[in-house]
Amino acid sequence: MILTVTLNAALDITYRVPRLRTSATHRVAEVSERAGGKGLNVARVLGALGHRAVVTGFVGGPTGASLRELLARDRTPGGVIDALTPIAGASRRTVGVVDASSGETTQLNEAGPTIGRAEWNAFLGTYAELLGEAEAVALCGSLPPGLPVGTYAQLVREAQAAGVPVLLDTAGEPLRRGIAARPDLVKPNADELAGLTGSTEPVRAAHDARRRGARAVAASLGPAGMFAVTADGSWHAAPPSRISGNPTGAGDSAVAGLLSGLAEGLPWPGRLARAVALSAATVLAPVAGEFDRAAYEDLLPRVEVADGSAAA
Repeated sequence: MILTVTLNAALDITYRVPRLRTSATHRVAEVSERAGGKGLNVARVLGALGHRAVVTGFVGGPTGASLRELLARDRTPGGVIDALTPIAGASRRTVGVVDASSGETTQLNEAGPTIGRAEWNAFLGTYAELLGEAEAVALCGSLPPGLPVGTYAQLVREAQAAGVPVLLDTAGEPLRRGIAARPDLVKPNADELAGLTGSTEPVRAAHDARRRGARAVAASLGPAGMFAVTADGSWHAAPPSRISGNPTGAGDSAVAGLLSGLAEGLPWPGRLARAVALSAATVLAPVAGEFDRAAYEDLLPRVEVADGSAAA
């Protein structure tokens, strides 16, 4: 079983409009709702890849009820197992507005509910139980109000104490604190790396992030693919051509590729190739947490993986 943690789960709402204009009224051509948050997207892709995926975190209020109902109805092969902790506050919503004329997406994200001490303690009990069954765990996304910035560092240490490999995918101060707890892998994008290290050069920043505590770093480079720095070496993986579409959820699919590769014992080049192919195939899918299966199978053998040691 692979466990994903989404402390700030969301009801993802996607609007599609013919053309997005500021200070204007828009007729929505299409609307979709999904149970969302980074860890839920990761779990959905893991399920589609044939892995048993369990999601935990917080959920509450009418929004949370809708989220759980959508999760229960999810048609991902094998499904996604709901181990979310109920809370008094209402789960947040995220709204993505897709401009059909340009293909660009404007994202609006609510902050999320405030988490109380009793709710946090209830979650910790669930987390400890699930770690006993997990092959790997991913800690994903933003922290809701009420939780300290060192929350992910605590969860990293608990996973390590249970002997479970842990991937951290967050940003800002939670990433800075979390990386000091020495997670097995962090997966920042170039902007998050720059915020952590002060370097705008991704390769140099990835090496710096590893010196700061991460055992391995897999940095998303957008259309240019992914660069990894590990104890076993460094690699750069890139799609065979530039992919255009909706990038929402592409990073989450990359996390699923890295985690599934870890669980299956793939060497690092294979993990990176899978992560990049899944990320690109997600850009071609209409909704976060999905990927174009035919595109993925076509892209996977054509992803270019090169030794990155010379770039160190």
